[in-house]
Amino acid sequence: MEVNTEWKDYQILATGGGEKLERWGSVVLLRPDPQVIWPAKKNLRSEKSLCALYNRSSSGGGSWEIKKPFPSEWIVGWRDLKFKIKPMGFKHTGLFPEQATNWDKMIKLIKAAKREVKVLNLFAYTGGATVACASAGASVVHVDASKGMVERAKENLKLSNLENKNVRFIIDDCKKFVEREIRRGNRYDAIIMDPPSYGRGPSGEIWKIEENLFDFVSLCFKLLSKNSLFVLINSYTTGLQPQVLKNILLLNSNFKGNCSAYEVGLPTDEKIVLPCGASGLLTF
Repeated sequence: MEVNTEWKDYQILATGGGEKLERWGSVVLLRPDPQVIWPAKKNLRSEKSLCALYNRSSSGGGSWEIKKPFPSEWIVGWRDLKFKIKPMGFKHTGLFPEQATNWDKMIKLIKAAKREVKVLNLFAYTGGATVACASAGASVVHVDASKGMVERAKENLKLSNLENKNVRFIIDDCKKFVEREIRRGNRYDAIIMDPPSYGRGPSGEIWKIEENLFDFVSLCFKLLSKNSLFVLINSYTTGLQPQVLKNILLLNSNFKGNCSAYEVGLPTDEKIVLPCGASGLLTF
C-alpha cells in the first residue's frame, strides 16, 4: 500500500457504514465509499462540522444535501500545488487526493531525468497529474473527453502559477487521439492513464476496462519514445488487483524495465488506511 502523508488541506476524519467523513480545507463533506464495509463508531451524519453529504439514489446517481453554508468552490493545496474543489454529480469533488503518492513518484522521475520529458496524460480529468508533471519541468499533453474537466484542469494549472508551462489541452476521445498520434509519428517519454471502469464514447462506443484495457495499453506503447521514462496506469475498479496492472505492463513491454504495482490509500484519523484504488508503474 502506497500512502502519501503530506496533505495539510485534506483529512479523513472518520469512516463507517459505507461512508467517509472528509475535511477539504475548512469544508467537511460526507461521501459514499464502497470500500467502507465496517460500521461507524458514531453517527457521521450528525457531525456538527458537516457541511454537506451525498445521498445515493435507488435509481442511480444521487444528490448533495446541504447541512450548513459553505463556498460553492474553494482551493486546497498539496506542497506548492493548488487545486479547485467543487462538489459535483456522482459524489465527485474534482480531485483524487490519494494520487499524491503517484504525483510524488512522477515528479522525482522527471527531475532525475535531467532532460526534456514529454508526457501524455490520458483520461486526465482535472489535471492533478498534469499539474504535478508540469511543476517538475515536463511538457504535457492533457487529453480528456469532457470540456468541463479540461477547463478545470486549466484553472488548476493557473492556480499553481504554471500557466506559462508547455501544456496542451485536448478535448477528445482518448483512443481516437492515440490512434491519430501514432499516424502522425508523435512520440512521448512518459504516458499516464486513468481510465474509467465503464464509459461511452461520443459516437456511442462502449468502454469496459476489463475488456478494453489491455488492447488500449498495447496501442499506447506504440507512442513511447526511444528514451522512455515511465508508464503509469491507475484504476479505481474494485475487482481489478494491482498485479493485473503489472501483468498488463509487463506483457506489453516484453518484460523490459522495472515494474511495480500497488494499492494506493489514504490515512484516517482512526489510525487505519482506506484503500482507494490500484496503480501499476513501469520505469525504464
